[in-house]
Amino acid sequence: MSGISYKTLSKIAGPLIFVEGIDNAAYGEMVEIKLVNGDRRQGQVLDTRQGLAVVQVFGPTLGLTTEGTSTKFLGETATLSVSDEMLGRVFDGLGNPKDNGPKIVSKQKYDLVGSGINPYSREEPSEFIQTGMSNIDAMNTLVRGQKLPIFSGSGLPHNLLASQIARQAKVLGGSESFSVVFAAIGITSEEANFFIKQFEESGALDRTVLFLNLSSDPSMERILTPRLALTTAEFLAYEREMHVLVILTDMTNYCEALREISAAREEVPGRRGYPGYMYTDLSSIYERAGRIKGRNGSVTQLPILTMPADDITHPIPDLTGYITEGQIVMSRELHRANIQPPVDVLTSLSRLMNQGIGKGRTREDHRSLADQLYSTYAQGKDARALTAIVGEEALSDLDRKFLKIANEFEKKFVNQGLDENRDIEKTLDLGWELLSGLSEAEMTRIKPEFIAKYARADTQWWKKSHDVR
Repeated sequence: MSGISYKTLSKIAGPLIFVEGIDNAAYGEMVEIKLVNGDRRQGQVLDTRQGLAVVQVFGPTLGLTTEGTSTKFLGETATLSVSDEMLGRVFDGLGNPKDNGPKIVSKQKYDLVGSGINPYSREEPSEFIQTGMSNIDAMNTLVRGQKLPIFSGSGLPHNLLASQIARQAKVLGGSESFSVVFAAIGITSEEANFFIKQFEESGALDRTVLFLNLSSDPSMERILTPRLALTTAEFLAYEREMHVLVILTDMTNYCEALREISAAREEVPGRRGYPGYMYTDLSSIYERAGRIKGRNGSVTQLPILTMPADDITHPIPDLTGYITEGQIVMSRELHRANIQPPVDVLTSLSRLMNQGIGKGRTREDHRSLADQLYSTYAQGKDARALTAIVGEEALSDLDRKFLKIANEFEKKFVNQGLDENRDIEKTLDLGWELLSGLSEAEMTRIKPEFIAKYARADTQWWKKSHDVR
């Protein structure tokens, strides 16, 4: 089969071409397409049945004709040449150099589809990754090997949050190699330039691999871009024993490309027009995060998606939430209040948080402090809603106290400068500072020994309980 050219193209439907008279084509097989004018494009087999091969074209289908176009089935799946030289480089959505540097030449080629991690071989994520963001580190902790998506909305500054995490993220101790693989899917040229500039100015580009698929690029390339990023991450993690953070933005554009393919294949649509297999397809991406027993490296994923119409029940965030281990939710209300980053900690969740915090990892009071901050902030937001109805004067003294802490929590804890990198100690101390307005009896979620050890010594109740005059 390999090396044989066919001129039996019978139909062109959007990004798909249909080639007849094919007997031995395999799913995922790469195809070389030669146009009448001599141009060459790549494709991949999506489906085979009764001598017909359905091929997905990577690139524009403009210029393709049923007459004169030849297709060559290469007999191999999509692969990527991987090397240490990829660090500090910028590539396009198909893995070609975009920084005027040389093409990566390596004997090591990895299959883009990857191979699933045997559940028996998986090691439970248990090590803390410091992002420098208080709302994540303290309240929704990121752990090595975790997949933790960011649910954003159109117009919200998720790009700023993504670049800041990519620049600041590190493993505590600093003795182990840490790198970032950044895949931008369907973004504008302005956004691409922003990311490149951010990484260059901060010096983080030296430990980063960038894959940029622009909105002007063919949408079919978006199917490959996240898989290129994850293949690179797996090489760095499992062959070079690095701890790799993979940031994928924007997964909504990826899902739109899936829907386009599904429509071209004339499949029966699922929820809101998306294919019924979107859950399985997204799983093949997200489940490539994790740790393997006996290997020092890890792959941690931070996928970012924009929720259409801010609807968290939309199929894309809904299915992503099923597969992943929590979510960081961005709030339009906080954005309007000029809180940066506008992360809503109450609707956010990290399911693996408990495995990565506590004594020996962050600090012994971390869990209790986070619980108290959650409780206090929630009661403060309830008091804020009540204020809109009855006025602040009608609130009890305790409700006023909670309201004040909630406001301070948003302004001082959640709100953070674009270049402000808070270590975990500073973040936790800031949490204690916010709670200094509460009496010891009102700190119902914290053990007395932690209060005695970490509470601010300038609070009135602390002075009273310790007989300080």
